[in-house]
Amino acid sequence: MSEFFKEIGKIQYEGKSSTNPLAFKYYNPDEVINGKTMREQLKFALSWWHTMGGDGTDMFGCGTTDKRWGGTTPEEIAKNKVDVAFEIMDKLSIDYYCFHDRDLSPEYSSLAETNEKLDIVVDMLKQKQSETGKKLLWGTAKCFDHPRYMHGAGTSPNADVFAYAAAQIKKAVESTIALGGQGYVFWGGREGYETLLNTNMGLELDNMARLMKMTVDYARSIGYTGDFYIEPKPKEPTKHQYDFDTATVLGFLRKYNLIDDFKMNIEANHATLAQHTFQHELRTARINGVFGSIDANQGDMLLGWDTDQFPTNIYDATLCMYEVLKAGGFTNGGLNFDSKARRGSFEPEDIFHSYIAGMDTFALGLRIATKMIEDGRLDQFVADRYSSWNTGIGKDIIDGKVTMADLEKYALEKGEVVSAVKSGRQEMLESIMNNIMFNL
Repeated sequence: MSEFFKEIGKIQYEGKSSTNPLAFKYYNPDEVINGKTMREQLKFALSWWHTMGGDGTDMFGCGTTDKRWGGTTPEEIAKNKVDVAFEIMDKLSIDYYCFHDRDLSPEYSSLAETNEKLDIVVDMLKQKQSETGKKLLWGTAKCFDHPRYMHGAGTSPNADVFAYAAAQIKKAVESTIALGGQGYVFWGGREGYETLLNTNMGLELDNMARLMKMTVDYARSIGYTGDFYIEPKPKEPTKHQYDFDTATVLGFLRKYNLIDDFKMNIEANHATLAQHTFQHELRTARINGVFGSIDANQGDMLLGWDTDQFPTNIYDATLCMYEVLKAGGFTNGGLNFDSKARRGSFEPEDIFHSYIAGMDTFALGLRIATKMIEDGRLDQFVADRYSSWNTGIGKDIIDGKVTMADLEKYALEKGEVVSAVKSGRQEMLESIMNNIMFNL
């Protein structure tokens, strides 16, 4: 296929003073930040579903942009997507991509035919990766949009549906391995319920764990050494999804002895739907040793659904990258833009404007988060605030040297302790962050 975006060349870094809409202002791929290039620190990925297939359709209207990429049949469209996707990645200096199986290649008349057609696209992707050096970040199976999955996949009340989902996931795992992916994601699009009046919650959770365990065992048996991720989301499309948030998923993993096999793929918009901040979900994953990968987007606080907008909030991106740096950076994971241009941004060029906005946002977030850590004031305040746990009674408590009776005796002898309580200085800390961010 010939070049699709003939009028758009390689997007260059021109610096913060540039007014060129088709240039990076903050993302300089080969610039070293905190010991690594920005390319290595951020590990940007293209989302196959939104970028190559999302046509602007929403619950109130049909598509507004043509994502057939010059193709006329499902096979031709799927093949053309490969060529155009790698052109986009090359021009944006994006090194990775992520896929749902059915976004690479749609369903056909049978599972056998569907798998055969998927293999053709996977072979094309493998060839493109060899030619360009681009890589697969992670893959997953789209077990939520087909009518068979209306009541769930791994949590379906019908055993035949469970078996079909298992077969689909098996193939998606094989495709991920064939493409060298080091991540495989479980997202429970319909793994939840609308009402408990018709739901055997215990059996559904048991079955979801069974499916995950079987997937891990199979993947390891054929040589997969990468990460498995769960992507928490509280609701939508189901009223209550079992992977509600990171804390809920942690409880699930611990109950079913899966904690050693899974990490989290945290999405910003899913965090806010769970009434959490993006940073909260990342921090919860980090301190529990399950930080893995990120779906980079943002929601609209005035809308109650998953809008999957390209991220432009500098505060959120900064606090995200602060957590990533504190976690030691990405290993197998990265920043996947699970984001789509707005329905009204329907021209092909808008793909580039959207990615530039998102990539510059996280590049700026990385720059500021690095400055926050180097500055040290925020970390020092936290260290000082908890300093009573380093010596005396605090250290004795942590070391397990005291009993409840010992603490009662200590409190009786010490008397009132209100004078020892210090201000949390929230406003001062927010001012310090502004000072670091906007030290113009």
